[in-house]
Amino acid sequence: MSRVAEGLNLALQALLAEDPRLYLLGEDITDPYGGAFKVTRGLSTRFPDRVLGTPISESAIVGVANGLALAGDKAIVEIMFADFALLAFDQIVNVAAKSTAMFGRPVPMPVVVRCPTGGNRGYGPTHSQSPQKHFLGVPGLDVFELSPFTDPLPMLRGMLASGRPAVLFEDKVLYGRHLGVPRPFTTAGDVVVVDGVPSDDYLIVAPGGLAHRALAAMEALLVRYELCGALHVPARLYPWDPEPVRRHPARQVLVVEDGPPGASWATEVAFQLRDGGRPVRVLHAADTVVPSAAHLEREVLVQADSIVAALA
Repeated sequence: MSRVAEGLNLALQALLAEDPRLYLLGEDITDPYGGAFKVTRGLSTRFPDRVLGTPISESAIVGVANGLALAGDKAIVEIMFADFALLAFDQIVNVAAKSTAMFGRPVPMPVVVRCPTGGNRGYGPTHSQSPQKHFLGVPGLDVFELSPFTDPLPMLRGMLASGRPAVLFEDKVLYGRHLGVPRPFTTAGDVVVVDGVPSDDYLIVAPGGLAHRALAAMEALLVRYELCGALHVPARLYPWDPEPVRRHPARQVLVVEDGPPGASWATEVAFQLRDGGRPVRVLHAADTVVPSAAHLEREVLVQADSIVAALA
């Protein structure tokens, strides 16, 4: 079983091999460095004319990607840290998203902006944020988050084929983890459950970066409190499909997000589930910057024990 970073690398390699119109752009993504998290290692050697290192200007990088898309090509952009995607906000929101509908006819914009996100790595306040909520609710823009339970190749292929620009958040803690559902868990339709155990006490809804913390919480809830639940990890954050959650028979729902409270993805999900006839609560990270010190960082971000406390 490959690790998430390796799975991403293989997915990008496959996409570049099958589509000569696809470009991969970003800072320090070429060999021998291969990107800050080594996701693009080896790709520039194999595709030197289409895997291109860029100057340090996020706005310019996404602008070039938009130009390629408008000219009939496709582009995947790697932003070194998700925090810096805000420097490209205008190109993403006012150019990429708007270009699908402002020329009097549908215009495909096959642009994917990849953003390593989240904390728990000790990188400090400006390299550890989860800025997903700033890109929600933009007409024409899709927002995804990488799931460790989903093959990244069909997900990326689908984004490019949709004709809509997309932002893909990839929690940095996932890069070294294995793809797939670990034991003793298994998939049951759209959710992850403990193998052979009922799952109707609760349902956790969480993006991919929180998946393993949610699984650890599920084990603790089962052992300590005999509570049996399930985990739903949507790959698409916006527009979000509530039907898998509405269909699940859990008696309560907890929506978890590693970003700060206030106009967030978790509150949007809870709002969409408000008429389901069961309690729906949200759990956020603390309303503060993310510290560099490991013990302080752990205190402000969502951890397995805080998920347990919210459901016990």
